[in-house]
Order: sequence, then structure tokens, then C-alpha cells
Amino acid sequence: MSARLPDPGVLTAWLAATVPAPLVVYEWTHRWEEDQPLSTALWWPVLASPVLAAVLAARQPRRAAAAVGVSTLVTVALLAVSLAFFRWVVPLTGEARWGRALLGGAALAVAGALIGYAVGGRLPRRDRPASRRGYLIGGLTVVFGALLAQSAVRLGAEDSTIQELSREYGGVGSYATPTGRFTAPAAGAYAIYAVGFAPADPDCRLTGGGSEVRAAEPVSVPPGDYGGDAASFAWVATVRVPTPGSWTLDCRTSDPDASYVVGDVPEIRGAVGEMIHWPVGVIWLLGAVPGLLIVADTARRRRASRPAAGATQNRAAEVS
Repeated sequence: MSARLPDPGVLTAWLAATVPAPLVVYEWTHRWEEDQPLSTALWWPVLASPVLAAVLAARQPRRAAAAVGVSTLVTVALLAVSLAFFRWVVPLTGEARWGRALLGGAALAVAGALIGYAVGGRLPRRDRPASRRGYLIGGLTVVFGALLAQSAVRLGAEDSTIQELSREYGGVGSYATPTGRFTAPAAGAYAIYAVGFAPADPDCRLTGGGSEVRAAEPVSVPPGDYGGDAASFAWVATVRVPTPGSWTLDCRTSDPDASYVVGDVPEIRGAVGEMIHWPVGVIWLLGAVPGLLIVADTARRRRASRPAAGATQNRAAEVS
């Protein structure tokens, strides 16, 4: 009997528990202005390692060495992927001992594999054909995966920000100056922030010195929670001012009472700083991949079970 690798359902559970879950749970349980430290995120993949190893070992062939070895190797590989995510994609605040985290997770994986093998050996093994519920589960996973992927990118960008809104140069709306005038100290890129619950897709333009500049770099997944006690800001677009001096900001949106301010562009560590500019559809597609794999695996297993079922019926007819 050959070794069994994790199916799409197990991979989906691992990715959900080690990538978006630490970010989403921290957002739910802490104040909005608190950035998540790296240590709280790394505990999730490390502590999930023995659970994954136990599940994999319980489904492996009956030889202990093969079951424990394969389960541990697969778990360590997935653990390394999750750790790499928080090191290069979403590098949160604080420092971490990456080697100790990997070795600690590997040690826990060995313990989990031994327990899973011992428990799995006492359980009856039944190979049941895939039911149509796999399509429903896969479809729901597609939807929730897309939403979680967008949330993970947004929260990761917020918590990986080095420099937030350090200075407000002016803006438009009830929060800022009514005329929308501000002074740009130098030429270059400036961020446009939505204040509070202002829409994240305004059509903003700067006018000054006889010229007009449009905010041509929208942020597809706007990171928020910038600002202070007075108001919360979300980075929604970037505009490039050709010359320093006095400018007027005009933002057209569906909410006439919305406010927008001009400030410095946030500095975000890691690849997530680029991902917030990707088309939202691409991020949704990445999050939907696990669900699509579940649907494809269900279809494959159902096709494979049909010839076996037909052969069983033919043998029964011959006997009768």
C-alpha cells in the first residue's frame, strides 16, 4: 500500500488555520490601533503541526516507520510554507527565531504522528466513494476562501506597515478644510486616505498652477486602521504631484458627506505591499484555489468509483 498525501480538504484546513486565521482572530480580539506582533501569528502553524501530522498518520499504511516518516515530512514542509508566508509575504512587527519555530513544530509533528498512527490503527478503514456533498463543500470553500484571501491581504498590510499617516497636508470634506486646499512640500507621490466609512473608490483630482492631476494609482485592497483617536484612515489611492505648492483636492463619490485627506504614502514591508495593488479578482482567485481543488478531487473520485461499482454489479449478476 503506497503512502497517502494530504487531500485538498486537509490542505485547505491547514492553510485556513495558519494563514488568515491568525490575522482575523487578532483583528476580532484586539483594539483597531494595535498592530499584531509576529509571535502571536507563529504560534498558529507551530501548534497546528501535531494535529496535521496525527490526521495524516491515521490515514497512512499500517507500517509505523512509513506512517510517521511521511506524515512528519509532509507536515514540516507545510509548516515551512506557513512560516515563509509570515517572513516574506506578511512580515509582522517584532522578531522571531525561525529555526526554533521550525524545529519545535517538527518535534510536535513527530509526537502527533505517533499518536495519530496509534489511534488510526484501531479504527476501521473504509474506502467510501465521494458523495455529491463534496461539490457543496468545495463551492462554499471557494466563496469563503476568496473573502478570507482579501481579508488576509488587507490585515497583513495593516500590521506590516512601518510608517503610517505621519502628516496630514489637507483634504476635502467635513473632516478636512471645506475648500480642499493643501500645500505639497515637494513633488512626488502622496497618498489619499478615506476618513472613517467614506467609500474606497473615489474619483479624486488635484488642481493647481493651471494643471490637473488625477489619482491614477488606486489601491485595490485598501489597508485601513491608520490614524488616531480622532478618526480612522484607509489608504485608497496614490497621486503624483508634479511640483510643490498649493493644490486643491476634489473627490467625487456616491457619498456627498465623505471626507478624504492627503498624506504621506505608507511604507509596508514584504510582498503584501505589492499585493494590495493587484486586481481584486486575482486575490479572490488565489483564495478560491483550495475550493476548486476540492471540487476537482470530488469529480475525480466519483469518476473512479463508477467503473468499480459497475464491475461489482456485473459480478453479482454472474453469480445470480
